[in-house]
Amino acid sequence: MNVVETDRLVLRRLSIDDDEFILELLNEPSFLRFIGDKGVRTLDDARDYILKGPVDSYERFGFGLYLTLLKASGVPIGICGLLKRESLKDVDVGFAFLPQFWSRGYAFESASAVMAYGKSALALNRIVAVTNPDNHGSIRVLEKLGLSFEKMVRLSEDGPEIKLFAPMVLESL
Repeated sequence: MNVVETDRLVLRRLSIDDDEFILELLNEPSFLRFIGDKGVRTLDDARDYILKGPVDSYERFGFGLYLTLLKASGVPIGICGLLKRESLKDVDVGFAFLPQFWSRGYAFESASAVMAYGKSALALNRIVAVTNPDNHGSIRVLEKLGLSFEKMVRLSEDGPEIKLFAPMVLESL
């Protein structure tokens, strides 16, 4: 089911048929370094991750992470979507792409489309983002999306401190 389309991309709900791609993406060294080890080592693990993560999120919240494909070829290049984490008050936008598709504007294009979808179709007022402090590529994308550093947070008690980015609030005079 397609959720969002841009000039170059199609974002659709993940299904267990996307297990091979998810296995590849979640074991990329950059994913492991900047996002974390999700313990996905086999196709069964990948299907389990899809069902317990994105598919569960679609059912509970009406949104989640979406498979991001090149519109022209249908080749999957990453994931992008909205997440509702217990540890954050707001919904956050998240994305991860295979390294061969970095620096082509796909993260910005998909994340801006997902944020617009969140605001128009889901009536979300405030969408934030979190990232590893040394993930400079993602930080540049978040700033281009109009988000700015707000504070350091932890997604779990024993988790590392990460940066929370939020929409800039213009103070009234």
